[in-house]
Amino acid sequence: MAGNGVDREALAAALDALDAALDEVARFDCQALTTPEHLRLLGRVERWRRRLPAVEHPLINALRRQATPAELGGKLEHAIAEATLISYREASRRLGEAADLGPRHGLTGEPMAPVLRACAAAQRQGTLGSGHVGVIRTFFKQLPGWIDAATREQVESLLATQGTQFRPEQLSAFAKVLADCLNPDGTYTDEDRARARSLTLGPQQADGMSELRAMLTPELRATLEAVLAKLGAPGMCNPDDDTPCIDGTPSQAAIDNDTRRQAQRQHDALTTALRALLMSGKLGQRNGLPTSIIITTTLAELEAAAGKGLTGGGTLLPMSDVIRQARHARHYLAIFDKGKALALYHTKRVASPAQRLVLYAKERGCSAPGCTVPGYYCEVHHVIGYAACRETDINNLTLGCGTQHRIIQPGGWSTRKNARGETEWIPPPHLDRGQPRTNTYWHPEKLLHTDNGEGEDEGESPGAA
Repeated sequence: MAGNGVDREALAAALDALDAALDEVARFDCQALTTPEHLRLLGRVERWRRRLPAVEHPLINALRRQATPAELGGKLEHAIAEATLISYREASRRLGEAADLGPRHGLTGEPMAPVLRACAAAQRQGTLGSGHVGVIRTFFKQLPGWIDAATREQVESLLATQGTQFRPEQLSAFAKVLADCLNPDGTYTDEDRARARSLTLGPQQADGMSELRAMLTPELRATLEAVLAKLGAPGMCNPDDDTPCIDGTPSQAAIDNDTRRQAQRQHDALTTALRALLMSGKLGQRNGLPTSIIITTTLAELEAAAGKGLTGGGTLLPMSDVIRQARHARHYLAIFDKGKALALYHTKRVASPAQRLVLYAKERGCSAPGCTVPGYYCEVHHVIGYAACRETDINNLTLGCGTQHRIIQPGGWSTRKNARGETEWIPPPHLDRGQPRTNTYWHPEKLLHTDNGEGEDEGESPGAA
């Protein structure tokens, strides 16, 4: 037996045997099997897939208890995502599932049963899949806090049993009926509503449109109703009018000529309300700049009124929208020399507004490899620590999101500039698996050039409006 009560040689041998068995099964040509045999084999493969999390949960929970941020190189979900090359969202899901279905330990180290005991048992047997587990975990998140522990345990066992007999969408329908039985009056506390509130802005689609999903509290709904009743009325805030009415009462002609659907009027009303808030100047500063829409584009595209601009939030705006936004906005301009930012530096530790604007235009978002956090949500990072250089030079600055910024520490991750002026993120030796060290997500055009992305064409100076 090795230290900590783990027979590492036996564990390695068991894992090797699993790999070898999987390789052996994958070598079989199953084309000659009958349809019933194919279906039975698919069912067996699905049971393997369902049982795997039962092996994964103890590993995740052990990491949660034992690993230090320095060993992980940041948050646990990010370390798991990097080690397995899964998405952060999937890593977070597995963390939450392990907390509910994995083995637990008390404060003094004594073993405790999983939170969802019946689900964990069914998962170990391969009779409950990830879709079923997701339905059950969501059910308990939405269950009012006053439901007692005994009832919760009974309901969890019932849902787990139902999940072994029905598909996830069927289980979801049953869970809704069960929730109505447990809480027929629909009375929820303020804490329940606060826990359920959400607003999510989805990614941009190919046509530039985005989906907005929300679960509104009664307070926000009441506020939004009042705004939409005023600004979303027929004839109000119509972008098709030469002079849209945004105050007072629209003329009868404006009302008669308004062909928008109610949903379109409410969309335009929200645009007008948020633009008025931005223009009010009452939002203060964010990251050293007045809260405003910051857009980067090229001088050639701006003059030609064609192409797209990129906002600090990562949104692509058609040039017609950029020009329309510029009519209402405070203007900024970041000047580049053949694609390279002009040297802006000072002796203060905090980056100046001009430097932040240059970074918005130059970096566009977090410079850590693979990170998709846009510039609005990033912090300015000294590639060589300020304590060592005592200078805030634009050529020594980059953007890093809060998560990536925090992993830079002695003995952990570090950063440096390469010969092309790009920021490289260097992992500690125990996390180095030959992964990329620069971020091409925000600069896909560099992958299409044969000059390694050196600069831009002369005469095209990115600007930020």
